[in-house]
Amino acid sequence: MTAGSPAPAAPTRTLTTSHIVFMIVAAAAPLSAMVGTVPLAFAIGTAEGVPAAFLFAGLTLLCFSVGYAISARRTGGSGGFYASVADGLGRPAAVGSGWTAVVSYNCATIGLVGASGYFTSLVLADHGAHLSWEWCAAIGLALIAVLGYRDIALSARVLAVLMVAEIGVLVALNVAVLARHGLSALPGTSFSWHAATGPGLGVSLMFAFVSFIGFESAALYGKETRNPRRSVPRATYVAAVLISGFYALTSWVAVGAIGAGQVRETAGKQLGDLFFVLGDDYLGSAGSTALQIMLCSSLFAATLALHTASNRYAQVLADDGLLPAFLGRLHPRFGSPHLAGIVQVAVCAVAAVAFAAGGLDPYANMTTSMLGLGTLGIVVLQALSALSAVALRRKGVRAGWWRGTVVPLLAFAGLAATVWLVVGNFDVLTGATGGVVAQLPWVIVLVAVLGVLWALRLRTVAPERYRALATAHVAAEPDRADTAAPARTPATVSDLS
Repeated sequence: MTAGSPAPAAPTRTLTTSHIVFMIVAAAAPLSAMVGTVPLAFAIGTAEGVPAAFLFAGLTLLCFSVGYAISARRTGGSGGFYASVADGLGRPAAVGSGWTAVVSYNCATIGLVGASGYFTSLVLADHGAHLSWEWCAAIGLALIAVLGYRDIALSARVLAVLMVAEIGVLVALNVAVLARHGLSALPGTSFSWHAATGPGLGVSLMFAFVSFIGFESAALYGKETRNPRRSVPRATYVAAVLISGFYALTSWVAVGAIGAGQVRETAGKQLGDLFFVLGDDYLGSAGSTALQIMLCSSLFAATLALHTASNRYAQVLADDGLLPAFLGRLHPRFGSPHLAGIVQVAVCAVAAVAFAAGGLDPYANMTTSMLGLGTLGIVVLQALSALSAVALRRKGVRAGWWRGTVVPLLAFAGLAATVWLVVGNFDVLTGATGGVVAQLPWVIVLVAVLGVLWALRLRTVAPERYRALATAHVAAEPDRADTAAPARTPATVSDLS
C-alpha cells in the first residue's frame, strides 16, 4: 500500500484445513478431468498405462509439496508463488512469478468459463432446454461474482457440497464396475513397465499434470485461515494424496471396465462421451444424467475456485504496489478482495464476448487456448517454487538434506520435464496447429521477463519500494523447525536479492 493510504479491512480468519482441501480439489475439478482429459490420454497417450501417469504426477507434486510446505511455514501460508519464489530466489524472480501467476490464473479461469458455458448448454439441450453457451456462461459468472464478493467461507462451503457430489457420482461408478467385474476391474497391466512407458508417454504425463491445476493454491489463503502455518502445508499434502489417488483409481477402473486391450480404440471413438457411456452402462440412464449434471457443477466449482485464487494474487501484488492499489482493498464486512473479484469477472466477461463476437467455439477455441496457457504458466511456477525451496539453504534454513534438497530437486526435475512436454505438445493440449495459438507459450516468457525487469528498475529508481516487496510474507515469523542453528542468523527479508 502507498504511504498515507487507509489501512484495509482485515481478512476474516474463518477457513479450516478441510475448507482449503475442498477449494483445492474443486479447482482440480476431478469429474472434469476424468471426462475431458482421461479419454484423450487413453486415445493418444499410453492407453491402459494412464493410471501410472497419474500416480507419477501425484508423487512428483507430493515432492513439490514438501518444499512448498517449508516456505509456507516461513511466509505464514500466504502469497502463493509470489511469496514462495521471493523466499528462495529473491525479489526480481518473485515479481516475475507474481505477474505470471496473475496472467496464468486469469487465463485458466477464462478457459473454464468457456467450458462451463459450453457443456451446460449441451446438457440442457439434451434435456429439452435450449440456452446458448453465452447465457449459460453469463449466469455462471453472475453467481461467481456474488460468491466471490462475500466471505471466503461461503465459497468454501459451496465448493465442499459440489466437490462431494461430483466425487460421489464417480465413486458410485467405480463401485458399480468393481461389483460387476470384481478384481478384474483393476488390471495389473496398467502398472507394468511396458504399459506405463509405452508410446504416448509424454502426452499421458502432460494430461496427468494438467489435471492437477490449482492444487498448490492453499498458500493463497493464509490470511483467511485460522492456523495457516499448520493448515496450509497439511491441506497441500492431503490434496496431493487425495487427487492423485482418486485420479489413478478412477482411470484404472475405467481401464478395467473397457478392457485393457480395447482402451485406445474405444476412447478414440467415444472421446468426451466415454464416461457418459460407462455411466449409462453401469449406473443406468439416471447415472448418466447425474454425470452430466455433475460435470456442469464440477466446471462451475473449478471456475469459482480459480476465481478466488486469481483475486488473492491480485490483492497481494496490489498491496506491494505491483498492481493498481484499489485491487488490494478488502470489503469492510466480508474481508474479501471484492474489487479484485469484480475486475476478474469483468475480464472473463470481456474475453467471452470477444470470443463469441469473433464466431469462435467456446470449447475448441476459448477453453483449449486459455486453459492451456494458464496451465503452462502454473506448471512453470511450480517448478520455480521447487527450485526456490532448494535455494533456502543458502539463507541458513535447515530442513534436512532429504527434505530440503533432494525431494525439492526431484520435484523440480519432474516439473521441468512437464513444462517441456506441455510446450512440445501444446498443439495436442489446445487442439490447434500453427497460427496465434501456437505462439501463446511466449506470453509466459514475456510476462515473466517484464516482471523481472520491473523489479530491477524499482531497485534502481525506488530502492525503498523495492526493499518493501514481499516483506509482508517472506520470513516474517520463521518456523523453529526450519531455521538455522542458534549460531547463525535466521533468514530475514533483508536476505532477498
